[in-house]
Amino acid sequence: QVQLVESGGGLVQAGGSLRLSCTASGDIAGILSRGWYRQAPGKQREWVATITNTGTIGYQDSVKGRFTISREAAKNTMYLQMNSLDPADTADYYCYARKRPGDQFWGQGTHVSVSS
Repeated sequence: QVQLVESGGGLVQAGGSLRLSCTASGDIAGILSRGWYRQAPGKQREWVATITNTGTIGYQDSVKGRFTISREAAKNTMYLQMNSLDPADTADYYCYARKRPGDQFWGQGTHVSVSS
């Protein structure tokens, strides 16, 4: 099994920045991709960003140009650098690690609140 521990959420004003971290432990050898989802109050969970072990990166259009996903392989940690935050980014953010479709592991969530 894979355990994911994430941190870095908080309360910021619009235009501010946060960096989320997600560290994986356990049986991590088969992880093929990692990324982030978020869930705003009263909304469905939505995909935010993905990074694969081969370096492919993808973003949801709404965060493109503002968020940057990266990974520090030696520490089994990935990051989501969030700049130019907007109140619409307010959500619980969940990191994930995927070995194959249907075999996905989740962090506990970290809350991001952006005030105007």
